[in-house]
Amino acid sequence: MYYSVPTLSIFLTQCGATHPGFSGEPRPEWFNSIDDLAFAYLELLERLNLRDALVIGSSVGGWIASAMALRDTEQRIGGLVLVNGVGIIVDGHPVPDVSTLAPEELVALSFHHPAAFRVDPSTVTPEQIVGRKANTETLYVYDSKRLGGDPKLQRRLKHVKIPVLVAWGESDRVADLEYGRVYVQSFPNARFEPIPEAGHLPQIEQPERLLDLVRKFSIRTGR
Repeated sequence: MYYSVPTLSIFLTQCGATHPGFSGEPRPEWFNSIDDLAFAYLELLERLNLRDALVIGSSVGGWIASAMALRDTEQRIGGLVLVNGVGIIVDGHPVPDVSTLAPEELVALSFHHPAAFRVDPSTVTPEQIVGRKANTETLYVYDSKRLGGDPKLQRRLKHVKIPVLVAWGESDRVADLEYGRVYVQSFPNARFEPIPEAGHLPQIEQPERLLDLVRKFSIRTGR
């Protein structure tokens, strides 16, 4: 399925997507890799007859966006925005296996102000617990080796010639700032924009700052 992203609609014609297997969406048994997701979203661009698209990916979505750019034989993608993306392997900067973390541990790693995002366990419904578990299990269908990335991805990113914005919450402890610097250096035409007072999800902690970066990047690159 795809859906609109209201915060972007002020300056972009846009759509978003829910990965098969997440949020109750069906997932065919054979559909089980980041490559499958990349090809599926490229097919979505084709079905929607989109060209010169600006593809934005956060966390694992950054991995998928990078994989899409490498496989975009029809040149439908005009630019990438990676928001604290994972997907590469950086020595000394491992991405943690989130399936081993308690919710409060993941919150502590993910946010600049963890206290503002801690969830009272008594308010979590059984349905939410089941949904989170299902989403995590689906994530590891796509990353079956639990490497947190593709060992070959970083070396391949030199082939992505389109403009890339790598935006990074400075306080991220899932994929730290140095990990982000290595990511941006892997592209031949990329810009690095650290975001203060944000962790792994700057779209939640600093949405206006991130939106401003995306807007300026879109204008600068003619998206």
